[in-house]
Amino acid sequence: MFNSPLDGAEIRKDFPIFAKTMRGGGRLVYLDSGATSQKPRSVLDAERYFYENHNAAVHRGSHLLAEEASEAYEGARAIVAGFLSANIDEIIFTKSATEGINLIAYSFGNSAPSSQFALKPGDRIVVSEMEHHANLIPWQQLAKRTGAELVWFPITLEGRLDTSALDSLINERAKVVAITHQSNVLGTINPLTQIVDRAHAVGSVVVLDACQSVPHFGIDVKTLGVDFLVFSGHKALGPTGIGVLWGRADLLEEMEPFLTGGSMIESVTMSDATWASVPRKFEAGVPNMAGAVGLGAALTYLDKLGMDNVEAHERALTEYALKKFTELNGVTIIGPKDSAMRGSVLSFTIDGIHPHDAGQVLDQYGIAVRTGHHCAWPLMRKFGIAGTTRASFYIYNDSADIDALIDGIAATQKYFKV
Repeated sequence: MFNSPLDGAEIRKDFPIFAKTMRGGGRLVYLDSGATSQKPRSVLDAERYFYENHNAAVHRGSHLLAEEASEAYEGARAIVAGFLSANIDEIIFTKSATEGINLIAYSFGNSAPSSQFALKPGDRIVVSEMEHHANLIPWQQLAKRTGAELVWFPITLEGRLDTSALDSLINERAKVVAITHQSNVLGTINPLTQIVDRAHAVGSVVVLDACQSVPHFGIDVKTLGVDFLVFSGHKALGPTGIGVLWGRADLLEEMEPFLTGGSMIESVTMSDATWASVPRKFEAGVPNMAGAVGLGAALTYLDKLGMDNVEAHERALTEYALKKFTELNGVTIIGPKDSAMRGSVLSFTIDGIHPHDAGQVLDQYGIAVRTGHHCAWPLMRKFGIAGTTRASFYIYNDSADIDALIDGIAATQKYFKV
């Protein structure tokens, strides 16, 4: 039984790509939204309309187009702020979530020794074993540059974060705790409250990778209590090349800039410069204006659906898929087997079949999944596997897509005679 407040088949009508005919003449069954989402017509139209009617460099000219471009760009910032229940001056546009995390890490690394953000030997950076490389490697590199110690939460074989040593991991030497909200491999939603409370008790800042949460359920940064949050536009129905960094205004004002150049300055002499106020301090150069406008259109689309409805729809899809997977033999889900504190990502292995081979056979049926290590090598090593096949669901999926996946897996097993 599948019951959802949203109709995936009806929603697909808003997405031009679903009119595409796949190999063998079948329809597109897109189950790779964890990597990137498809784009509704309203997002494509918003970008095109900007270029056709308002294209000019923002925050520079005094002519009409420059004024319109600046209004559109700042209007997009207001939409993002509203979507996150944040203050507008706390929203920084980046090219990606990856850049947002690197911005924080490099800013901390560039801090003067007297700064609250400066790290030194003996300080500690805390991550987890389930992090995407984008929320691991920047901290590895910062630790190497500063002499800080990098430690991590282990995970259980059920795919949950092991917080049994919470107080010893986040100790008085911890300066940064960087954690994913929802695992891009396991679907696990992490218990933020106890992590945030402990981090703040010892004076640490919390950086949240929200790439797999912002597009899928309602986020209120004030309620979460974290200090920084990043997400990618392209995973939230928006364009590629645009991301968001949210940070507490008081912290952003104290941080050093990541990139320097035009637009981020207050005044310049031949020997010195002072910085503009946040958010412009972190937006050097001409930004991705059309991308920001497209992201604003994407979040408006999600708002109209209602994030509570989006979350309920994905929970229904996940519960349906988890039940259907129990009907398969020789298939193992990597991660939580129930829907509690879990998102709409299912990673699995098929006995005797390499994930890449499984993905290629599924593609013959028009089923698009992700295969490999999913930019999470340490996690793969934890489970002793080379990779998984990953199906990730979104608003335009329905139970028929799950049924197609189950039939495709059975066909894959038959093809390889396992």
